[in-house]
Amino acid sequence: MIDNMSTQTRVVIATILSLIVFIGYDYFFVSKTSPSAVEANKSEVSVQHSKSTKEQTASKSEKIGKLTSAPISAGSGNLNKVIATVDTVNMKMEFDALGRISQVYLKDRQYRNEEGEELKLFNAPKIPKPLEIRFSDTALNELAFKTPYSVSVSSVKLDGKPQTIVFTQNLDGLIVEKTVEIFPDHHYDVTVKLSEPKSFYISPGFRPDLRIDNYTVHGAMVEEADGTLTIIDDGDAKGTESFRKARIAVAFDRYYATAFYDFEKGMDVVVNKDKEDNPVLFVSGEAGRTMHGYIGPKEHKILFAIHPELTKIIEFGWFTFIAAPMFKVLMWLHSYIPNWGWTIVVLTFFIRLLLYPLTYKGMVSMHRLKKIAPKIKEIQAKYKGDPQKMNAHIMELYKKHKANPLGGCFPLLLQIPVFFAIYRVLLNAIELKGAEWILWIQDLSVMDPYYVLPVLMGASMWAHQMVTPSNFTDPMQEKIFKWLPVIFTFFFITFPAGLVLYWLTNNIFSIAQQLMINRVLEKSEKAK
Repeated sequence: MIDNMSTQTRVVIATILSLIVFIGYDYFFVSKTSPSAVEANKSEVSVQHSKSTKEQTASKSEKIGKLTSAPISAGSGNLNKVIATVDTVNMKMEFDALGRISQVYLKDRQYRNEEGEELKLFNAPKIPKPLEIRFSDTALNELAFKTPYSVSVSSVKLDGKPQTIVFTQNLDGLIVEKTVEIFPDHHYDVTVKLSEPKSFYISPGFRPDLRIDNYTVHGAMVEEADGTLTIIDDGDAKGTESFRKARIAVAFDRYYATAFYDFEKGMDVVVNKDKEDNPVLFVSGEAGRTMHGYIGPKEHKILFAIHPELTKIIEFGWFTFIAAPMFKVLMWLHSYIPNWGWTIVVLTFFIRLLLYPLTYKGMVSMHRLKKIAPKIKEIQAKYKGDPQKMNAHIMELYKKHKANPLGGCFPLLLQIPVFFAIYRVLLNAIELKGAEWILWIQDLSVMDPYYVLPVLMGASMWAHQMVTPSNFTDPMQEKIFKWLPVIFTFFFITFPAGLVLYWLTNNIFSIAQQLMINRVLEKSEKAK
């Protein structure tokens, strides 16, 4: 019976369950796609749009056109040749002979790889590439993927002002003119004009493939007309999803994204899929209309400067309702504290301060339960054969000493969503990439190379156990609980240093709070 279960048993169960949930979340709900190259779907796909976003399920029969797949030889040979480059202070963009963005190099130091080389957003030959056009007419589409574009200028250097490149393609008399205006902050505008009306689609491109792991979401996200965010993980695309008047259509990995957005008119978005059921985004084209695009890091400062609404690209999963405000607080603290490591320490302090009233109640409850633990053992021994009487006497004992058997569990359970939220924040915040802390920690976004932080974290968990009142009634429970620091140490050993730093700091503040409360309670007992 639940009443016969001690508080310490509940703490052990809560802790183990939190680990199971934590591991299970990563295994079942976070995409496992490897960064290996994937090809686009070779079959022709019929695409449908609903009358409105909220009527998608009921109105799938309304067709708006046909999206034709790229030919198998798309972009082969000379068509992959770079015909135009754009240089800015922090990036270099290359365009191929099909008028697509074939590569983007990030020049800022924090984005460089381990060898100090400029980071490339695309490491494998994937289609579609950003700004790829596909026509609904199959024959025209085949011709488009065989005909190179001419370009107005082959090299552009941005010096604080946007520059324009015009790509022109002649498809047996049909003139395609793609005008791309590039801005210094990773965003661009693209306008497609046709000499005669034809149905076509244009893509923001397959997601960057730099940071794909088992801990973070990667795939595509669409912000619908009503503000709903729909995420389609890699491996989960059906190839029939469609959205009318969408505000954002973005393909992303952990840190980087390529997107189209329109916060005024909206876009009709189609989600195709490749052979591995990864989502591939296309937007229904409209000749003469200007599309807004972004390609680069999911960095809050950059996205906010382009348009505040664009920061929705930074997404934290299930716990966004906690993680989003926590991320804002983290950013606010960093505006005063230049070092990200110390910013995490201060954020942890504020979280502990916020949870202190509940933590205090929980610790007081644990203290009271420790005092009556011997009496509980006596009752359990006396009424071993009569669980009903045993539970009744134990509940009476709780009531007499004002001890809440769940009081010690509640603060721990409350920390689980907070931990999940900050876990998502620290994993997804590209601001931590390349962020130094102290001495050996040169990058808070990757694991501690010398395992110092995980070991200290495990030691701090053990120290916290030593100063925390316990009321074990079962030796097996006590053994399991004492092994938790070791389990957590190995569990955290490959986690990013920033996340381990948070948990270590949380433990240190918990120890300080526990010691302070222990003294208060001791003085209170002596005063009686």
